[in-house]
Amino acid sequence: MPHIDNDVKLDFKDVLLRPKRSTLKSRSEVDLTRSFSFRNSKQMYTGIPIIAANMDTVGTFEMAKVLCKFSLFTAVHKHYSLEQWKEFAGQNPDCLEHLAASSGTGSSDFEQLEQILEGIPQVKYICLDVANGYSEHFVEFVKDVRKRFPGHTIMAGNVVTGEMVEELILSGADIIKVGIGPGSVCTTRKKTGVGYPQLSAVMECADAAHGLKGHIISDGGCSSPGDVAKAFVIGAGADFVMLGGMLAGHSESGGELVERDGKKYKLFYGMSSETAMKKYAGGVAEYRASEGKTVEVPFKGDVEHTIRDILGGIRSTCTYVGAAKLKELSRRTTFIRVTQQVNPSFSVVS
Repeated sequence: MPHIDNDVKLDFKDVLLRPKRSTLKSRSEVDLTRSFSFRNSKQMYTGIPIIAANMDTVGTFEMAKVLCKFSLFTAVHKHYSLEQWKEFAGQNPDCLEHLAASSGTGSSDFEQLEQILEGIPQVKYICLDVANGYSEHFVEFVKDVRKRFPGHTIMAGNVVTGEMVEELILSGADIIKVGIGPGSVCTTRKKTGVGYPQLSAVMECADAAHGLKGHIISDGGCSSPGDVAKAFVIGAGADFVMLGGMLAGHSESGGELVERDGKKYKLFYGMSSETAMKKYAGGVAEYRASEGKTVEVPFKGDVEHTIRDILGGIRSTCTYVGAAKLKELSRRTTFIRVTQQVNPSFSVVS
């Protein structure tokens, strides 16, 4: 008989943060910078730990140019050529410490990753990304990459349970991507019935990772600055938060720009969608189903405005709970269960 876990599992929409007395006079007093030392690579990181997802509509070089100005991070998608990497690196050397080269687990992926990291030694971060981080093949691939690049910091995922977080860390990964199905253009839960509410997944996985001196990324499920703040708070806190949909639809985002009835939109799609598979693999293989959708996101202009809004929201969260630094946020905060987040009486017009 299948086992049913009756413990309550929560998502971002199920909670709010309770305010506390604060000595902070202004949001400007809040420091969002974090510093981490990674277990396996022994590297040090300093920056604001928000990451643009390694999707070809989000993890672009254009996005990286803007995000690095704010000390934010970009997981660059895997579909850039070595020549494109070299051109970007030559023109934007200051950005290289704030980005990762991404790879799947295929032999051609590994070969390209080797070429990029050998050709551009300033890139010290690797993002190993698969939809199902539970396969033995993926664990062995992480071990192979760690052996080949012992001094690089490895992000790996995606998973949603503590035991797999531990296995990937012990196999050589430094930062584990947490999230199956919460993304705005992910249809894994609908197509497969597999998933885990993101708030609970991050809470449990952070506990497992921090016990081994590892780190995690909350990947997916954020639709507002408040959700990003909640991800940093959960349990002992997500160390990094990865954003996809919130960074889609901008000038720096990938995706075709279309115009309809005088309004502009940009295409945004999951990397397991039919759109992506047609673009990079010639179509959806007969043995699988598409696990992503394609949407039109209203064009938002420069991403800098969205970044300022996200960072401003997190700083405001910190002032509500009296945290002078992002590092203090999880220790200063209590979640409360709710049945409704906002008053839905009026829709937004601008």
